[in-house]
Amino acid sequence: MTHYVQTGLEKLIKEPPKELSGYRLGLLCNPASVDRKFRHARELIHKHFPGELTALYSPQHGFFSEKQDNMIESDHITDPLLQVPVFSLYGETRIPTKEMFDPIDILLIDLQDAGTRVYTFIYTASYCLEAARKFGKKVVVLDRPNPVGGAMVEGNCLIPECTSFVGRYPIPMRHGLTIGELLRLFNGHYGIGCDLEVIPMKGWKRGMYFQDTGLPWVAPSPNLPTPLSAMVYPGQVLWEGTNVSEGRGTTQPFEYFGAPFIDTEKILSALGRKELPGAILRPAAFEPTSNKWCGELCRGFQIHITNPPEYKPYITSLRLLRAILSHHSDGFEWKLPPYEYEFERLPIDLIIGSTEIRKRVEQSGDLDEIEESWEKETAGFIEARREFCLYE
Repeated sequence: MTHYVQTGLEKLIKEPPKELSGYRLGLLCNPASVDRKFRHARELIHKHFPGELTALYSPQHGFFSEKQDNMIESDHITDPLLQVPVFSLYGETRIPTKEMFDPIDILLIDLQDAGTRVYTFIYTASYCLEAARKFGKKVVVLDRPNPVGGAMVEGNCLIPECTSFVGRYPIPMRHGLTIGELLRLFNGHYGIGCDLEVIPMKGWKRGMYFQDTGLPWVAPSPNLPTPLSAMVYPGQVLWEGTNVSEGRGTTQPFEYFGAPFIDTEKILSALGRKELPGAILRPAAFEPTSNKWCGELCRGFQIHITNPPEYKPYITSLRLLRAILSHHSDGFEWKLPPYEYEFERLPIDLIIGSTEIRKRVEQSGDLDEIEESWEKETAGFIEARREFCLYE
C-alpha cells in the first residue's frame, strides 16, 4: 500500500518558518533534493525566500551528481540558475572552511541518504555540523526517508581503528535512521553540539521502504539508480573492497556482481542451493563498460529481492563473499588502497568497519556466529539512538 509522505522540504515550503526570514541561507543539496513534482530545493527556497539563498554546497559526486566513482573530486562552480557560488565539499577539502561559511547565517541540508554507514553524504553533513558550531552558524535539516526502512538495524558497529570518510562514528552498517535522526544522534550523542533543528517529514513510518512513500526517486548518486539498488547496497557495497565487480559500469549496479573467474555453479553449491532469506540469486553474465573488468565478460549473479522485510543485505553479502573467497582463492583479491583518501589500510576493513570480521571471513568462519557476535553492540546502538528518533 502506497502512502503519501511529505518531506522536510515540502513542509518548509508549505509553511515557511518566520525564523528563516531575513537571514542569509546556504543549502547543501544535489539533484535528488526535489519535491514530489521534481522541483529542485534551490528553486523553491529562492522563490519563497527571495534573495536570501546566498551559497550552495555539494557532496560527493558533484552538484549535478555527474562524477561516477570514488575519489573523483568536483570543483567549486557558480550555479547557472541562481548565479551564487557552489562550494564543493568533495574536492580540495571535505571539511567546510570559514571562507565557505562566511556568506551564510543558516545552513539548510536537503540530501537523500542511502541508509548505509559507508554512504559519505552523512559525513559531509557531520563536518558541516562541526563547522557550524565552530563558526557560529545554525543548521536546519530537511528530513527525507531512509530508503531501506527504519525498522531494521543490521551489522557490526564500526571500531575506532577503522574510522575514515566512509565511517566516522560507531554505528551499524544498516542504521535504520533518517538523515535528520542520524544528524541528531551525531550532534547529541557524539558531542558535536551545534545549533541544530530538523524539520521532520509528515506521514513517514519506520517500516516503510522508499517504494511505500509515494515520493519520486531521483538517484542520489550515479550508481544508486533505483530504490532496489539502494536496498541491496548495505551488503553489496562490500565488493568495493575486492576485485569482484559490484556492477559499476552496468545498468544495474550493486544488483549485479561478478568477475571473470567466478563459477556460478560452484557458488550455488557452496550456498547449499537454498534460497537466501528474502531474495533469489539468478546466475548472470555481464560486461562492465567502465570500472573493474571493463569490457571483459564477468560471470556472477543478480540479486532479486522477493521479500524485503526478510532480506538482510549485509549478512547475505558476507555469505556470498565468504563463498567466493573460499572457492576462488586463486582469482579473488582484496582491493588495495587508496580508498576514500585512506592510503594504508585495506578498503575492505574500512567498509566492514572491523579487521576481525574480515579475518573470520577469510578463515571461513561460521557466519551465524559472526552475526551473533555483533548482536550486543547493535542492541546498544538501538538503545542509544532511541532519544534521537523522530518517528514512531
